[in-house]
Amino acid sequence: MKKRCAPLARNAVIASLVAGAVAAGIVVVGTVRDDRPPPPAPGPAARTVLAEGPGAALSAGELSALIAAQEHRLAGNAGDHLSWAVLGSAYLAQGALLGDRTDFRRAEKALRRSLEALPGEKGNADAQLGMAALANARRDFAAAKRWAESVRARSPEQWTAYPVLIDAYSGLGSYGVAAKALHTLEELRPRTVQTLLRGSQVQRDNGRYEDAEALADEAVSRSGGRAERASALYRLGELAWERGEPKQAAAYFDTALQLEPGHHPSLAGRGRASAALGRTDDALRDYKAAIERAPMPEYALRAGELYESLGMSGEARAHYEKVRRLAAKARKYGVSEELTLARYEADHGLANAAVQRLAQEWKRGHRSAHVSDALGWALHRAGRTKEGLKYLKRATTPGLRSALSLYHRGEMERSLGQDGPARRHLREALRLNPYFSPLLVPQAKRAVSVLGNPPPGGPVDVEGEPWTTDAELPPEDDETAEDDERAGDGGTREDGERAGDREERSPRGRDGDTSSGPRDSGAHRPRERDSRDTEEAGESREAGEAGEARETGEAGEAGEARDTGETEGTAGDDRPPATTPRGPSPAGG
Repeated sequence: MKKRCAPLARNAVIASLVAGAVAAGIVVVGTVRDDRPPPPAPGPAARTVLAEGPGAALSAGELSALIAAQEHRLAGNAGDHLSWAVLGSAYLAQGALLGDRTDFRRAEKALRRSLEALPGEKGNADAQLGMAALANARRDFAAAKRWAESVRARSPEQWTAYPVLIDAYSGLGSYGVAAKALHTLEELRPRTVQTLLRGSQVQRDNGRYEDAEALADEAVSRSGGRAERASALYRLGELAWERGEPKQAAAYFDTALQLEPGHHPSLAGRGRASAALGRTDDALRDYKAAIERAPMPEYALRAGELYESLGMSGEARAHYEKVRRLAAKARKYGVSEELTLARYEADHGLANAAVQRLAQEWKRGHRSAHVSDALGWALHRAGRTKEGLKYLKRATTPGLRSALSLYHRGEMERSLGQDGPARRHLREALRLNPYFSPLLVPQAKRAVSVLGNPPPGGPVDVEGEPWTTDAELPPEDDETAEDDERAGDGGTREDGERAGDREERSPRGRDGDTSSGPRDSGAHRPRERDSRDTEEAGESREAGEAGEARETGEAGEAGEARDTGETEGTAGDDRPPATTPRGPSPAGG
């Protein structure tokens, strides 16, 4: 018990020192020497980092002052492990806020100096969690999980480990385990801004969008600093965008930018919303500002696709080349931009290069819905649609609902002649967010128009004959036990699904994640029940696919952990797609 309570005791000591602190003093508590007076107590910024961990939201001015004070402090006391940990966390926060990846390298150097002064196994949880947060920022979620789980194993009551764990589990696609970590965080640190924002993230990933919005809204009301409030408003803006409300999204981003004018995620978010609203000049201006503020490949890709949709091919090509350059630069600082680069390659470059990149991500254990979607689409673009559809089915299982993923799945099904499922998923993509891509929305609308309405005559039975009004319906006892389990999960799923489709459902419903993961009630996703009932005519033509769908279950099972103490591994059949040997891609992959 003494071992568990060590971080809490340390925080209590810090709190008692802070009580008489001078507000302007930004110095971390260090070892008191007999030949000099005690150092001042931590100032506001340092106290925030100590209390909130590496995820603390500070303004650019606060971070700059904190970094200067910590460097001055360490110049005369290089063995102060706590000051090194705070300095590393401050560099990490500054790098994320300003989009400067060079700060990530400085953060790693400071955090490793802290661990040299006091190793993690001897109680240096601050530096270990800083390393975990740095790994998340670099999109090395497996490494982040190892760092944070080491702290949790030693000090389960240290709440600052759980936000980092939630980010890592989500990046790995272990959404059920992330929900369990959230449950612990809510018990240890209820209703704080960090807890509310992580709760919003987990609810969104599990398809509970109204709950996600309510938590983000509460985070806005509870936020103290301007940077913290801007982050919560950005989350609200993203949720509004994902449900197809660009005007509301733009309003949230506007408010965030009033608080933090250089908040680059809100700049890029407002650019995307403005494009959906037809304000293309405003959108391009925001994208330019976002890229100048934080030269991230994702922003360049979005801008390039907007230029292409406007027929400005020269500007589009320039931004696509910028995607490559920025991804290569990020790699120098240990930041993986493989997902963005693969998305670019799949649609605008070499599809086989995209497959190769994403297959490597899959091997690293990065199996989120985003990676599943990108890998499946890359396989389709490389001419391997049937194989790619397995990954798209994993990406579009109940939980995170992405209009882009639904479009990808619908297009792949259409290319395989599966008109019923294709019609349903393309229509759902447009219902969910009619503005999801300036390039792809017109294509989705044309595909829906070509598919038209379902053929007359209603559903077809397994013999290929239409049911008639006086035909005897199948007996109720033909329903499987899986149907009962489906109903118990809190809502009906798509009427036309086959048993094989249900078997390949995400491991959020299996692998021990059912106890605490939020369940998708189905109430938060737009559905068209009346039209869908008639769209299933094409479904039975794919009845033979049921066996194949059962084989695809491996894509949903390998990445999910068994419990919060999960270890990394790969299920026997959950292997990434084989890639054909080829020369280096232009992107340097």
